[in-house]
Amino acid sequence: MNNRWVSSASSIWIQSTTGGSYAFSIYSPSLKSSQSYDQSTLDTISVFKDIGANAGVLSGLLLAAVLSRRRRQRCCFVGPWLVHAVGAAQCFLGYFFMWAAVVGLISRPSVVVMCGFMFLAAHAQTFFNTANVVTGVENFRDYKGTIVGIMKGFLGLSGAILIQIYQAFFKESPSTFILMLALFPSLVTLSLMFLVRICPGSKPDDKKYLNGFSIVALVLAAYMMIIIILENIFVFPQWAHLVTLVGLLVVLSSPLKVSVEAISKEKTLALPTERDPLVYGIDPNEPEQFLEDRNEGYDELPGTSTDILPVTENMNLLEAMKSLNFWLLFIAMSCGMGSGLATINNMSQIGQSLGYDTVKINTFVSLWSIWNFLGRFGGGYISDILLHRNGWARPFLMAITLATMTAGHVIIGSGFYGNLYIGTILVGICYGAQWGLMPTITSEIFGILHMGTIFNTIAIASPVGTYILSVWVIGHIYDKEAGEGHSCYGVHCFKVSFFILAFVSFLGFLVALTLFFRTRVFYTTVVLKRLQHNLRS
Repeated sequence: MNNRWVSSASSIWIQSTTGGSYAFSIYSPSLKSSQSYDQSTLDTISVFKDIGANAGVLSGLLLAAVLSRRRRQRCCFVGPWLVHAVGAAQCFLGYFFMWAAVVGLISRPSVVVMCGFMFLAAHAQTFFNTANVVTGVENFRDYKGTIVGIMKGFLGLSGAILIQIYQAFFKESPSTFILMLALFPSLVTLSLMFLVRICPGSKPDDKKYLNGFSIVALVLAAYMMIIIILENIFVFPQWAHLVTLVGLLVVLSSPLKVSVEAISKEKTLALPTERDPLVYGIDPNEPEQFLEDRNEGYDELPGTSTDILPVTENMNLLEAMKSLNFWLLFIAMSCGMGSGLATINNMSQIGQSLGYDTVKINTFVSLWSIWNFLGRFGGGYISDILLHRNGWARPFLMAITLATMTAGHVIIGSGFYGNLYIGTILVGICYGAQWGLMPTITSEIFGILHMGTIFNTIAIASPVGTYILSVWVIGHIYDKEAGEGHSCYGVHCFKVSFFILAFVSFLGFLVALTLFFRTRVFYTTVVLKRLQHNLRS
């Protein structure tokens, strides 16, 4: 069971069950009515959900400490399971106390305390995500983008998966759904966390079996999309929800089949593990001579500059924050993630202002998770192909997605018939792509050891950008257009706002392009070293 394929399948299942923050719309009415909240108070609690789900610095620091101890003392007892265990505890406590307040098991908490419960429940997601993503990158260093895309993709679908379970068993009881969110993800994580292990290696068929995981993700996304569309057209009886859930579980069992095939093939070949010469993090198992050989060659390339290339040691958070590359990545993510999340947060009001009926608006909101998944998965998978085959640096693909997102915002702001169909697809895919690209770029330009801490710090850009663009831009302009009626109808309601969002996305494109030019020498080095390694092999 100590195998990176079993580890990957276990991580996929954990990722598929821990996106409770994406299902907030299911239980928020019960939370609002039971606690006698007005809409403003509920929105305040929702903000703490977004902050908790993105502010994962503590999870990164804990995992970095675990990895550091493993490498320094060669201690096999500590591992990613410790991060998972802390996440499971937070998940249970946050949702359990929230459920207890809703059903009256405890006296009604203050708004501040309820915000704390929500933050704790959502914050657990960062611990699960950090442990699974970093473990995947450690285990498949040759295909960082692909494994990050897989992990982020399943997390993006987890909200829809949890909603399917809710509709099959607890459709008339949203308060029971909160209790399910406390128990189900925690039990799944505690059952599988010891199988999520760091077992780095490189085998000839790695890409083939990672593609197997990718196919499972795509099949699952297609299945969920069909179900979501049918549910918005027909009224499903209870038995239909149970049948669709069984089909969902069958698809989710497929990673086990892929893992068994990969393990069987590795045992048949019995090939020695190859070391990856492209990873500049220090591995205590490597001989000193290999480290010396690996550190050679950077200064031999023309145009190499120490302020552009990362040092051969892994940077910690403070060292990374002193570099311009960190802040370029942070600003690009603020522009891309902030404008994308601001769009989905206001989707209902946008649809109403343009005259779309409730069914169509619900379809847009539901399908956003599919476009988000395709972006998360595609951003990692396609960036690996472009890097390995064509030598394209990942920041260049990030710049392309931000430029495409600019076009999506312009289309939504233009208000022509059917604009939301096109605009939400472009913005949703490109928003998801930022989540697939950012952790991979972080691991490459700052190192793997402190990757969890650094990419979770950069992820704070999402709620920061969202707050500024949702409240200061979209909210302010909408209220001004609506006047005293508090409701606005017509293209003018969001036109100016989305042109501003388009400008912000274009600014992110320029920043990402700057990061590309600053790191292109490093990525050229990566490609050259890979070619040299392949030739020696």
